[in-house]
Amino acid sequence: MTLLKNKNALYINGEWVASDQLEAVLNPADESVLAEAPVGSSAHVEAALAAAYHAFHKGPWPRLHAKERQAKLSQFLDAIERRADEIVKLIVAEAGSTMMLAQFLQFGIPMKHARNTVEIMTRPAQTSLPIDLTPAPDGTTTLGATVLSREPVGVVSAITPYNFPFFLNVGKVIPAMAAGCTVILKPSPYTPFEALILGEIADEVGLPKGVLNIVTGGVDVGAALTTDKRIDLVSFTGSDVVGAAIQAQAAPTLKRILLELGGKSAMIVRPDADIRQAAMAGVGGFTTHCGQGCALLTRHLVHNSVKADYVETIRQIIGGMKVGDPSDPSVAVGPLIREVARARTEKYVDIARAEGAKLIVGGKRPVGLEKGFYYEPTFFDDVHNSHRIAQEEVFGPIGVVIGYDSDEEAIEIANESEFGLSGAIYSRDAGKAYEMALQIRTGGVAINGGAGTMSSHAPFGGIKRSGYGREYGHEGLNEFTYMKTIGFHSA
Repeated sequence: MTLLKNKNALYINGEWVASDQLEAVLNPADESVLAEAPVGSSAHVEAALAAAYHAFHKGPWPRLHAKERQAKLSQFLDAIERRADEIVKLIVAEAGSTMMLAQFLQFGIPMKHARNTVEIMTRPAQTSLPIDLTPAPDGTTTLGATVLSREPVGVVSAITPYNFPFFLNVGKVIPAMAAGCTVILKPSPYTPFEALILGEIADEVGLPKGVLNIVTGGVDVGAALTTDKRIDLVSFTGSDVVGAAIQAQAAPTLKRILLELGGKSAMIVRPDADIRQAAMAGVGGFTTHCGQGCALLTRHLVHNSVKADYVETIRQIIGGMKVGDPSDPSVAVGPLIREVARARTEKYVDIARAEGAKLIVGGKRPVGLEKGFYYEPTFFDDVHNSHRIAQEEVFGPIGVVIGYDSDEEAIEIANESEFGLSGAIYSRDAGKAYEMALQIRTGGVAINGGAGTMSSHAPFGGIKRSGYGREYGHEGLNEFTYMKTIGFHSA
């Protein structure tokens, strides 16, 4: 695998700026050092802030016609596609994603979203509102009109996590730049190279200086990018705890915030469901990327009349899944990102047992995998919705099943959560499932598998502690704009 040409430097104002501090980036599959990555300092952050601020307020990017930005961003995406094989290998090595997941969900889906964003970015920025007729003091009638204009919000800081880094890097910077904003991208210290590679691509296509800046670093860098008055909007994906801290940090400067946070999403299996189909989806709901996904379906609410069959089907499916090195195409479940994530998963297994949950499968480290941060897919029965294992986000490969006796009870259990990001319903009665979906307080619900993939046109996001704001589609593009009204009337 080829790493970046400038792997010891940060991308700021169209140039590669060296860092004196380097930090080892591990391959979570075998704990080897993938490479040493640059760590940003306060000086790097200041340079990036100055560059992004100047590029927005004085540079050409926000002032270009939308079609000109569209052409440049199309070149940007074309350049990414030319390096697809390299990027997929990087996703596997840096994030620990399985090969199939890296190709399809970690790379293919965000590129589909990005292409759609670039396609729709030329939608009219100005919209005429209905004519107003207003009586005047002299007895005449004033003919008035108003135009609604969408303007780029300004300088954006985009802060991304380690679980789907390339997906989220592209998912934030493309719509921000499409709207005419300038961006400072801060990736997780665990996965810096999937961000820095975008700097090489910006260089290749000649993106104007300061439009895209990439700064790595820890909590201090993140704090600077959420407090500085030159930042107009913070787009953050991560835990609800960190999201709350970012909201507090941004409050004194009254920044716009876009938060896509955690989840404890419920999948309802009605008694008329195809149990095999539901169980296959259910297993994916807590084993995809070793459970490291905010929108995964980790609470399985199954009608008591079919619960035993469902649990047994889950056990059988997991028994046939291979855990191991994600670069092996036959592997279904790769590693967690670091030892701290595995220790957290183990802690929740102990908590579940102490609460009285019944372990069906998993619950330990795999035999024969001494290196790498692996943990077996783990499933619990006899769980009550009040248990911590049913209420707190683990971010590891743990799922739970909770029985119910009526549709109303299932909806009530689904809504008894501090989170509200995603959800699912399996039933042969699609109309009834739709009626139930309307009553679930969450950002999205998939019926019998949904549309098959994440729609490029559908907004994504949550409510409650899952955050606010939306990504993707027209709504996601509009998050990076503000509305200006311009009124006028005939003399």
